[in-house]
Amino acid sequence: MLDLAVVGRLGGEQLAALAVGTLVLSMVSTQLTFLAYGTTARSARAFGAGDRAGAVREGLQASWIAIGAGLVIVVAGWLLAGSVMRALVPDTAVAAEAAGWLRIAVFGVPLILLSMAGNGWMRGVQETRRPVVYVVAGLLVSAVLCVLLVHGLAGAPDLGLHGSAVANLAGQGLTGLLFLRRLLVDVRRRPGPSGRRPVWAPDPAVIRAQLTMARDLILRSLGFQVCFVSAAAVAGRFGVAQVAAHQLVLQIWEFLSLLLDSLAIAAQQVVGAALGARVFGVAKANARRATAVSVLAAAVLALALAAGAGLVPRIFTSDPAILDAARIPWWFLVGMLPVAGVVFALDGVLLGAGDAAFLRTATLAGALLAFLPMIWLSLIFDWGLTGIWAGLLLFMLTRTVAVTFRVRSGRWLR
Repeated sequence: MLDLAVVGRLGGEQLAALAVGTLVLSMVSTQLTFLAYGTTARSARAFGAGDRAGAVREGLQASWIAIGAGLVIVVAGWLLAGSVMRALVPDTAVAAEAAGWLRIAVFGVPLILLSMAGNGWMRGVQETRRPVVYVVAGLLVSAVLCVLLVHGLAGAPDLGLHGSAVANLAGQGLTGLLFLRRLLVDVRRRPGPSGRRPVWAPDPAVIRAQLTMARDLILRSLGFQVCFVSAAAVAGRFGVAQVAAHQLVLQIWEFLSLLLDSLAIAAQQVVGAALGARVFGVAKANARRATAVSVLAAAVLALALAAGAGLVPRIFTSDPAILDAARIPWWFLVGMLPVAGVVFALDGVLLGAGDAAFLRTATLAGALLAFLPMIWLSLIFDWGLTGIWAGLLLFMLTRTVAVTFRVRSGRWLR
């Protein structure tokens, strides 16, 4: 969000390029969110069963996956950045700017993935404060450098849009290395199986088990990303102001999603640990409590956005065309938040139970039957951002029905 505010002062073209570049980077990295979510679920159940060493080993093996996958993505991202951006954005100037930003930012992917794995195992062992310190330290570095490098302040080089990518890379580097250092310290303290010295090498059995769960989570993430990339591509066909407005509101949605996701992650941790300890009544009570708190938080956020509808978008841009185009998705966002409160909390409960296969099916069904059809109908019938955001709302409602029935059925406990 800070990047949007800082880069938005350069102009609508740069803001659109940042928005699309951020979308692609997010799409790439979130395909591997199992490094956080899958690792949390597996580590939490091991921790709940009294095996902290086993929980930490899950983090070590997830980190090996992060390093390997991250290096592959760096090479592919560097080579394909131009082609991908030209396919997404018809405006050649915006596509070129976005490709240049992505070629720098993609070097941060291995560090992002290491941070995901670190968050995953530390959440699993119920250690939540230290990850906050690591993430905030990286974000502070990124925030300061973004302001300095984008506009060339205080003697810093004036890198324009590319300054945002360099700033993010520096912050991600600090956070990733802090997580890696913590993992190495904790593994060294914990003996391996049967009291032997810690095993640092990749463990094929654990990695296979993680990748089995990863398969379902990757397909689930892919369902999200196909929808959001399609939405960006269709919004781009309506003009630069429309794609910039769409991505601006979408970034705010993603920010608020992370706030609500913090409650889902808490549910995942405590539900996973309770199931590992086989105290099923505690797991159900935690599920109910997480849902109630999440819905209340979402309602408060919705009221705040409704009250700030005329003010908040101006923090990110002063372009009148973008501000005008942002009005439609803004009110969809306000109406969608209470629904998201239910979906996110119950997603966390089911992830804590390792019920990834159901979440995969529910997400893909919502994407294929609700979101994607509305996106492409918007292009065919010229519904604009109204049709795109109506599709997102319908997607959320479909998922709400699915996860609610699943939790009420009690099958997740098994």
